[in-house]
Amino acid sequence: MKRILFSMVLAGMALTAAAQQVQPAAEYQRRATEMFHRVWTLYRVPQHGLFSEYYPQQHKDSLTYMQDGNVQSKEVSYLWPLSGIVTASSIMMRLPGKKAVYKPYVDSSMAAMYQYRDTTRHPAGYQAYPSKFEKVDRYYDDNGLVAIDYIEAYENTHNPVYLSRAKEVFTFIMSGWTDVLGGGVTWLEGHEDQKPACSNGMATLAALKLYQATKEPYYLQQGIRYYEWMNKHLRDSAGLYANDIKTATGIVNPTYYTYNSGSMLEAAVMLYHFTRQQKYLQDARQTAESAYHYFGKPQEGMRSEFCDLPWFATVLFRGYAALYEVDKKPQYLKAIIARVDHAWNNRDRYGLLNHNWVDARDEAGKPKWLLDEACIAELYARMALLNLK
Repeated sequence: MKRILFSMVLAGMALTAAAQQVQPAAEYQRRATEMFHRVWTLYRVPQHGLFSEYYPQQHKDSLTYMQDGNVQSKEVSYLWPLSGIVTASSIMMRLPGKKAVYKPYVDSSMAAMYQYRDTTRHPAGYQAYPSKFEKVDRYYDDNGLVAIDYIEAYENTHNPVYLSRAKEVFTFIMSGWTDVLGGGVTWLEGHEDQKPACSNGMATLAALKLYQATKEPYYLQQGIRYYEWMNKHLRDSAGLYANDIKTATGIVNPTYYTYNSGSMLEAAVMLYHFTRQQKYLQDARQTAESAYHYFGKPQEGMRSEFCDLPWFATVLFRGYAALYEVDKKPQYLKAIIARVDHAWNNRDRYGLLNHNWVDARDEAGKPKWLLDEACIAELYARMALLNLK
C-alpha cells in the first residue's frame, strides 16, 4: 500500500483512447531503447552501483510511500523505485536479438538490488534502503517485487543464483503469513494494522512465477492460498480488488488502484494456464473488463483514463498483456498505451515524461521520479514484444 498523493485532472485534458492507433513494433522498441538508456544514464550513481530517486536530484524531495510519511530522498533511491529499472532491464533482454546486449544491464541491476538485502534479521529479506547505509523497515510488497525480478532474471539468464535468491525472498514473505483474518501478510514487518492487496497480490505472483520456473508443487499451493485469500477478503462483486483490510476490525478500505487489480489479473491468467480451470479465466476476464471501465473513465477525485501512478498502470498493463495471449483482444492494451504515447509526445527538456500522463509539456523540467520513468521503457518494450496491429 504505497501512499501517493494524486492530483486532480481537468476533464478537458482527457483524450479518447479508442481513437488512438498503435505504432509499429519497431517504433516501440526504439522508444524503449531510448528511454531505458536515458534513465540508466541520468539516474545512475556510479560510485555505489545504484540509482538516484529523482532527476534532477535535489535531496529534499518528500517521499510519501513509507510507513513514516515524513521521509526525504537521500543519496540513492529506496528499493521500490529501483525495482522499476531492474524490471525494465529484464524486459529489454527479451527483445529480438538483444539478449547479449542487455544481459550486463540485468546483472548490474540485480547486483544493485542485492545491496538492499538484510541478514541482521531472520529470515533474510530486503529492506527499503541499502543495508550498508542504515537499518530500515522491510516491506512485504517490496520483497514480492524482488522475488519476481529474481525469477525473471533467472528465466532470462539461466543463472541459478537468481533462482536461489528468489526462493530465499519467498521464505521471508511466508514468514509474515499469520492466521489473523484467515491468512495473508501485512504491509511491512512488525506492523499488524492491515493486510493489503499490494503485499498479498505480489506474493501471489511471486509464488506462481516460482512454480513456473521450478514446477515445485509447493509454490503452486502457496500461490493458490494467496489467491483465494485475496478473493475472499479484497475482491469485490465487480472483480476489482480493494486496497486493504484492517486486521483489528475486518473493515475493508474501498480504495482502488490499478496495480492491485493488475497483479491479480496476471495471477488469474497464470493459474488458468497451470490448471486449465475455467474459473480462473472467468476471474481474469471479469477483472479485466471491470478495470477497463473503472480506471479507463474520468472519476471524481481521481485521475482519468488510466492516469494512475505510471508504475501502477504498468502492473495493470502486465495483466492485460497476459490475458491478451489468451483472448487476443487488444482494446485494454491500446487504451493504456494511448495515455503513454500522449506523455511521450510531451517530454520535458531532459526527455523525461510527466508523472501525470495527460498533462501538457513540463517546461520547467521539474524533478522526475525514477519509478515513473523506468516503467516507460518497460511498457514500450512490452508493446514491441506484443506487436499489436
